[in-house]
Amino acid sequence: MTKFLVVRAWSGAKSMLAFIGLAALGGLMILALQGDGMKRVPGLVGDAFFEPSSVAAGPIQPQAETPADREQRAMTEFIAKRYRVSEAAVASYVSAAYRAGEQYSVDPLLILAVVAVESRYNPVAESIVGAKGLMQVIPKYHLEKLIDHGGEHALLEPEVNIQVGTQILREYQRRFRDTETALQAYAGAFDEPTSQYANKVFAERARLEVLKRQAKKQQSV
Repeated sequence: MTKFLVVRAWSGAKSMLAFIGLAALGGLMILALQGDGMKRVPGLVGDAFFEPSSVAAGPIQPQAETPADREQRAMTEFIAKRYRVSEAAVASYVSAAYRAGEQYSVDPLLILAVVAVESRYNPVAESIVGAKGLMQVIPKYHLEKLIDHGGEHALLEPEVNIQVGTQILREYQRRFRDTETALQAYAGAFDEPTSQYANKVFAERARLEVLKRQAKKQQSV
């Protein structure tokens, strides 16, 4: 009888130890699978327990063209075709003219018209009297304006040339309080009685004004 009880007790102990061992093993597996480990084993944990790590981005929407962008684009396309200059180059000249116009309170279309008459959009144009660049600035008369830009050689940089040329034009406008006279002074033809230079500039500006109105009409459609 005693032997029977001992055997039964030993059998029960073995079952208990086996159960404890299985429980311990299950606990170790759960610990090992926590965090990234659980994500590597599909089907062990429901998808509801995990937040998506990232959200797929939709297609990038192009920015809408502003009225100012549309106006400058119209100027660029017209000038590039009329004077057979690359659109990329003309776009930078147009942009520079609008910036200078805003800085010095000068009509950007007038600036572009002066560039057309003076150099036909040739940034390295030089005259026999020493005028340089897009707006044909004569450096010896405007050295003080070139100091901050590095000197005379900077006039062959389109941005600098347009900025300095616009500054000169604005000074003449303030002095004479008349754009026609200012243009004649700019060209060094102050005493020329027919205002031939100013009329050329005004004619070119009128062409650009038509494009500006057309761009505004496209905006309202």
